[in-house]
Amino acid sequence: MFHTRTLTAQEGDTVALALLAAGISACRTSAVGGRPRGPYCLMGACFECLVTVDGVPNRQACQVPVREGMVVTPQVGSPAISAQEAP
Repeated sequence: MFHTRTLTAQEGDTVALALLAAGISACRTSAVGGRPRGPYCLMGACFECLVTVDGVPNRQACQVPVREGMVVTPQVGSPAISAQEAP
């Protein structure tokens, strides 16, 4: 998993690409077994790259563009979907 640090990314990169470029291959743990999981398909189909972005869980790192000042934290297990996230 990753620890608090500042990463540098290229304009147009996704969070997943920034993490991988920084040598971070695991961004969450599985709901069953707590095994490390990370970006796999890089196109939003597999949901292996779920992270919490600015306090909002269940974000696909491969679909979120990086921006200055964002806070990305690992997702542990499978948090419940809150009313804030519901469509």
